[in-house]
Amino acid sequence: MNSFFFDNSGLPDLDRVDGKAKVTGTAEYAAEKDLPGLVYGVLVGSNVTKGTIKAIDTKAALAAPGVLAVISHVNSIKVPGYDQGGNPAKGRTGGAGLQVFNDNIIRFNGQPIALVVADTFERATHAASLVKAQYDKEAFLTDLEGARATRTPAEGPRFKDNIRGIPDAYKTAPVVLETEYFQPLEVHNPMELHATTVQWEGEKVTVWEKTQGVKSTQRSIMQAFGLPESSVQVYAHYVGGGFGSALRTWPHAIAALIGAKMVNRPLRLVLRRDQMFTLVGYRPETRQRIGLGATPDGKLVGITHEATSQTSNYETFTEGTVNISRSLYACPNVTTRYKVYPLELSTPTWMRGPGEATGAFALESALDELAYRLNIDPLELRLRNYTDTDPERNLPFSSKFLKEAYQLGADRIGWKDRNPAPRSMQQNGWLVGYGLGTGLFHASRNVAKAAARLYADGTLLVQSAVADSGPGTATAMTQIASDRMGIAPGKVTFQLGDSSLPPGPTQGGSTTTSTLGSAVFDVCRTLQQKLADLVKESPVFHTDKVHSVTLADLRFENGAIVLASDPARRITYGDALKAAGLAQLEATEESKGGDTMKNHSAFSYSVHFVKVRVHPRTGVVRTDRIVIAADAGTIVSPRQAESQMIGGAVGGLGMALTEEGVVDHRYGRWVNNNFADYHVPVHADVPPVEVLFVNKPDPLLNPTGAKGLGEIALIGFAAAMANAVHHATGKRIRSLPITPDKVLR
Repeated sequence: MNSFFFDNSGLPDLDRVDGKAKVTGTAEYAAEKDLPGLVYGVLVGSNVTKGTIKAIDTKAALAAPGVLAVISHVNSIKVPGYDQGGNPAKGRTGGAGLQVFNDNIIRFNGQPIALVVADTFERATHAASLVKAQYDKEAFLTDLEGARATRTPAEGPRFKDNIRGIPDAYKTAPVVLETEYFQPLEVHNPMELHATTVQWEGEKVTVWEKTQGVKSTQRSIMQAFGLPESSVQVYAHYVGGGFGSALRTWPHAIAALIGAKMVNRPLRLVLRRDQMFTLVGYRPETRQRIGLGATPDGKLVGITHEATSQTSNYETFTEGTVNISRSLYACPNVTTRYKVYPLELSTPTWMRGPGEATGAFALESALDELAYRLNIDPLELRLRNYTDTDPERNLPFSSKFLKEAYQLGADRIGWKDRNPAPRSMQQNGWLVGYGLGTGLFHASRNVAKAAARLYADGTLLVQSAVADSGPGTATAMTQIASDRMGIAPGKVTFQLGDSSLPPGPTQGGSTTTSTLGSAVFDVCRTLQQKLADLVKESPVFHTDKVHSVTLADLRFENGAIVLASDPARRITYGDALKAAGLAQLEATEESKGGDTMKNHSAFSYSVHFVKVRVHPRTGVVRTDRIVIAADAGTIVSPRQAESQMIGGAVGGLGMALTEEGVVDHRYGRWVNNNFADYHVPVHADVPPVEVLFVNKPDPLLNPTGAKGLGEIALIGFAAAMANAVHHATGKRIRSLPITPDKVLR
């Protein structure tokens, strides 16, 4: 199979196949599903941070106009999944999770304590304000520093020190650098609010959900309510951004299912923007310590990377914060340590570039500091520590073209033309600086199924139960199917977002194109084999030398089966089906990786180059230019890939310059849970972004040659910004976001 590779070099760069629906408003999202008799649910949140509910007064809410029910732990139906000792809405974390409405325990401020159901959203919102609770309060802690001083970190195999070579060997190197870095809470804040629309029909349920995993949501609901797969239908035809916040089934979705079942009406629940800060995860606050040891000529002797982060008091969330230091550079001695402390805050979750984005800020900033300490160009220092094999697993890479990415980006931004000395460049009264940061994320291939149906009119339908949270999956799969089958993209339809379709992957971890693209590739090849079987005795292909054709004798192009040795001999797909008396041809294939990757490692890489201006009196940072070069294997859908990388740059600008979640630790309550006070980048903050791809296929990972790029779009960017600010000002800022007050200190 690996001898067949997808080649998009001669293909048109498709517009988004779902673009028209989205810009004209015909795309239907989870909060827009209209059903007869629809009612509305609004959550009531706790206004204390830890304790128990002593009493809950719902009389006024129940008496309000249009109210059908007020559901709490007092009267909620029991969720079978809770009684089994697990939690269907906890995701891949340790701990019991938040079992909504199952007890009277308060674990964080804003925790749902009741669901008000009414005949309009406005009436439900008003009635929710009338619900009052009395609490027995308990002491709480929402400050990571306080937890480090007074609490015990979570335990388990995930927190075991990882040591390669000599522990903490950096301390004995000729040149030693020790630094600490801080990254605050950050919130996904996609444009689309999280929403769930539910309709029960007896013991069968249909759910329209904002989710990045149609099948994983279906499984969560099955587990929660003890239902077979045939009784749970999930739709997610359109998803307005996720960034990781929709990678699991959150408790509010279970609350919506409970509410709809209890009132026996279709129900819609939409989170408010402030609830997006507390109920669907966030990037956790993390403090990191880096120790680098090197020789005077810049060869790394040792790396120690320690990270301390947070989780909730009811789940143990972890991510790969320190992992990047194990694999990015050649270094014989690497020590990593990772700890998380429980706090009275809701559970964090994966946010674009999970773990690695946080870790890369520290590692790539520290490496830049080391470069200036050694008086070596920061790019040259990275090249001197370049590795052609995975130092962590001692295996060859399936492919690695990071050097090419470095060269592409450096040439485009004019890296060699800058004055390397800090605070040496000015432009119209502004200090000018250049910075770079490298990103890495594992490339992998999971299991997926795809179905395909070729019709006699020459159109092709491809199906899989995957969600598209924004990167353009439908377009990429259309591109792959179009190329493999030799059918114009306009005649290909990719159907997704429906749990009844063949199971597809959850969209996360930069694996969708690698995983699902392989399934689409394989199912198209099966269709080709079936077409070859149909025409093997066709007189169209009979020659003196050929009497019975095989798949190897044929090409598939422009909607026709073509004899490779004599292209004039051809038959359209439609004519081939009609000659066989068929209206359509069907195939379903499951695709998964083989044994090849057991002996190889695979990563995608990015290099972020930025040029900034810093005002010396006000400390204002302006980004003048961004160039991102990536080694992500074959770029299946160039326009969608470029858009993903631009989106990563925008998110990186937020991470570096503006985003910071603030909790008032006296009350355990978020202070800036709105777009007025939590600052995300706007158009004025984003300069032109140039995206460059090496675009060389990975020969082993999958038949498309793609490696994935969703995460590397962000990983390393914040460090590039911090390094550019240092080059402009001579000041090293190790605490995000980089705000004017920090520049002026």
